[in-house]
Amino acid sequence: MTRDEVTQLVLDGKRRKRLKWAQIAEATGQSKEWTAAALLGQMTLSAAQAGAVGRLLDLPADAVEMLQVVPYKGSLPTAVPTDPLIYRFYELINVYGTSIKELIHEEFGDGIMSAIDFSMDISREADPKGDRVRIVLNGKFLPYRTY
Repeated sequence: MTRDEVTQLVLDGKRRKRLKWAQIAEATGQSKEWTAAALLGQMTLSAAQAGAVGRLLDLPADAVEMLQVVPYKGSLPTAVPTDPLIYRFYELINVYGTSIKELIHEEFGDGIMSAIDFSMDISREADPKGDRVRIVLNGKFLPYRTY
């Protein structure tokens, strides 16, 4: 069974059982953001987490096993995403990326924001003109070393 096939089984089970990511996250003991990334093939689940998700979504044993395999990171099928929502993030980085880089370097110095020592929170923010999507990315700053 391939990781893509497992992802499809996860999505099918989620849809069939009418579950939200937050409900599935209760089974993993992690955030909804981490759980979604993990079950879409970008993180490794522990045996206990994979078993709990497997029971919740009625996954076969080989799918539960595959959830515990370290994945190949990077889930986009093309260099420039074609999905409109994902494309907007590409556009956001294309337009604001250099400003974000400049402001981080000004504040912290020469380095990067970790995507390993990292957390993310996605929430809805009510607004009379139309609800807003609030995304908080929180990564450890890793300075470049001199050697």
